[in-house]
Amino acid sequence: MRLLRYWPWVAYAGFVFIASLWMGQQSYSWLPPQATAESQLVDDLFSFLVVLGTIVFLGVFGVLMLAILTSQVSRFDISDGPPIEGNVKLEVIWTVIPVLLVLWIVTTSFNVYNQMNIRGPVDVVHLHHMGMEPAYAATLDEEGQPIEEIEVNAKQWVWTFHYPNQNVTSTELHVPVDRRIRLALYSEDVLHGFYVPAFRLKQDILPKRTIDLEFTPILEGKYRLEDSQFSGTYFAAMQADVLVESPTTYQNWLKQAAAAKPTPAFNQAYSEYYRGEPNKPVEVGWASVPPAKPPLVNQPTPEGIDQEVPDKKGIEKDMGGEG
Repeated sequence: MRLLRYWPWVAYAGFVFIASLWMGQQSYSWLPPQATAESQLVDDLFSFLVVLGTIVFLGVFGVLMLAILTSQVSRFDISDGPPIEGNVKLEVIWTVIPVLLVLWIVTTSFNVYNQMNIRGPVDVVHLHHMGMEPAYAATLDEEGQPIEEIEVNAKQWVWTFHYPNQNVTSTELHVPVDRRIRLALYSEDVLHGFYVPAFRLKQDILPKRTIDLEFTPILEGKYRLEDSQFSGTYFAAMQADVLVESPTTYQNWLKQAAAAKPTPAFNQAYSEYYRGEPNKPVEVGWASVPPAKPPLVNQPTPEGIDQEVPDKKGIEKDMGGEG
């Protein structure tokens, strides 16, 4: 008979366990596609946290509902409740269990952190001014394939990507699938944030410093790069396309881009600021930083670029003088 008293708790515990596992599986559908190997690690960690959170939520909810349904008294009962001085066993239980859960979460998160090879601020900052490179800057990945190195430049408010081996510059980030990628992130002015939701990677870019970020894309497609930091008036317009392509398509794009004549790229912030008149910026009523001039890139000029990029010839002349 005593065992029968506990069967509702056993049934509810089973329900909580099954419901939590189901929620953990559902959590994968709440996120963007897994476009990198690192995204799988992040999603597994997120699913793990959703399972634990559901267990805690339903556990507390069940106890709360039990208290509400079984601890009622008549509306006219104004007597005091039983004088409970304390329960050492209960206090130990509700202290030890949360501590163990937190340690479990910390250990799991740290293991994921290590598997992603995320580097701290001391490790990722290059000592370029001293002519030094970090010790981890290997040129081959674990399978012996050369690591694709790309330089990423951020400035208010445009992304540019330079491929040093081919001397190609673009406002789109092209990367080959199933290859290790190393980005050298650099900011010319203020704090920016490199963030691609489908990659599950976000790296702050410190001004005047180069910071490395490595990842392995695993899903071909077109994704969106955003500036995750508020970098000024037009930071919402500081976005770029990220294209994960097959190695053949990627190499063909590099060859075509290398053969193309550098032309000014479309810059949304620059276009909105000058509205077609390069010497007459839009009046906003407060001090504003002028956007950087559209960069010269090895890409075919988009249709209508003469209208979108004011003073195109002047920009080409200025950029040529800088080179």
